[in-house]
Amino acid sequence: MTTAAPDKAQDKAKVRDSAQLIDAIEDLGRRLADARAGIGKVIFGQHQVIDETLITLLAGGHVLLIGVPGLGKTRLVETLGVVFGLDARRVQFTPDLMPADILGSEVLEESESGRRSFRFIKGPVFSQLLMADEINRASPRTQSALLQAMEEHRVSVAGQYHELPAPFHVLATQNPLEQEGTYPLPEAQLDRFFMQIDVDYPDADAEHQILVATTGASREQAYQVMDADGLLEAQRLIRHVPVGESVVDTILALVRAGRPDTSPIPEVQKHVSWGPGPRASQALMLGARARAAMDGRLAPSVDDVLALVHPILRHRMALSFAARAEGVTVGHIIDLLCADVA
Repeated sequence: MTTAAPDKAQDKAKVRDSAQLIDAIEDLGRRLADARAGIGKVIFGQHQVIDETLITLLAGGHVLLIGVPGLGKTRLVETLGVVFGLDARRVQFTPDLMPADILGSEVLEESESGRRSFRFIKGPVFSQLLMADEINRASPRTQSALLQAMEEHRVSVAGQYHELPAPFHVLATQNPLEQEGTYPLPEAQLDRFFMQIDVDYPDADAEHQILVATTGASREQAYQVMDADGLLEAQRLIRHVPVGESVVDTILALVRAGRPDTSPIPEVQKHVSWGPGPRASQALMLGARARAAMDGRLAPSVDDVLALVHPILRHRMALSFAARAEGVTVGHIIDLLCADVA
């Protein structure tokens, strides 16, 4: 008898919290629909790229964009900065770029009294949305400096730590064609990116829109839908989206089936050198939650997981030399994983 009242109070609190969560997710879905519409006024024919980038931002991650020049990658970053009210900056990576060019450096100053002291001048990494253009053209030392900042959300200069602003997201690009004179990112560093998004050529209708919209006297402009605090609140909300056991089991089955030591698939055992680690499972879980919230749904489904398998796993798996010689692709292996759990 004495526990009845507390139990009822707890049940009411759970109902109230559930109702608030539903309202918050529906509101977030409406705002993200506005964000999609705003980005779509500027970026044509790249709906999947836009959606996957938005999912990554909601999950608090970083994006690696793979595509030939001229497909709107830089324009996408600029537009995201406007839509989310973020401080966006761009760095063109070159072989002679030094870590200090990104992180910042200390300079010696002398006051009127003759006293000397060091002052830290912040680099472009102190932004909320940083575009690292052609990241594979920089030296491994410079790449590592940026990737460490991505992981720790702070930089160390002269033994002093400096916190980066929040939110902090990096959208790095790579040209898949010209690899001469580049420094490919090591597998351990690729794993720091939440997704690898392949940016393809637009279809005929989208390219027609591009021609008409970008060569006239005026151009459409994106508009702000959310601010930095709103994005941080959305990222916190995503982590409260409930996930069913069937979705969790699917994620575990996919990731473990991609590892040659634990995979039940003969092709994976034969062709894959190493598979995705636990960070891939975490990305699939957060990505599925974010994808559901974008559509205004309270909980993700297995379909949400399967829709994100390719961009989340494709840079977290490596094929053997023999597999590459036979023409096997990572995309083919991921298709086998999806078919195995379907």
